[in-house]
Amino acid sequence: MRIAVLADTHDHLPEKVCTQIASADEIWHLGDVCEPAILQRLRAVGPPVQIVRGNCDSDLDWPLTLDLERAGFRARLVHIPARTAPPGCALFLHGHTHVPRDEMIAGARFLNPGCITRPNCGAPASYAWLELERGQPVGWSIVRV
Repeated sequence: MRIAVLADTHDHLPEKVCTQIASADEIWHLGDVCEPAILQRLRAVGPPVQIVRGNCDSDLDWPLTLDLERAGFRARLVHIPARTAPPGCALFLHGHTHVPRDEMIAGARFLNPGCITRPNCGAPASYAWLELERGQPVGWSIVRV
């Protein structure tokens, strides 16, 4: 399973990103979409979209956290990172910092795809690919925009 992971689009989604992620099995957005029209554009790309609400989002129908299981991996999606992942969570995906992340903490892998619009701390504008296959190591690759 190949999942396109985005965060912090802040009303900006380059068309080339939409084209690049069209082959995904799913799209996960980790918050700060801001304008609902961006979510509509993501849904028009084709793959199913999962979303969590960020601190700059006003749509109260979007959840603050989302727990998913894919290919035998339990994942939690949030916008603002916690210090620890919940028990049994293998993947903890977040946005908010605008900086890509791939870090193991107490048995959970913390992942951040970075930011498409306003990267932080000298990081490039980016999104990520998450590759999950039962019984195989997790694949995580950052894509510069």
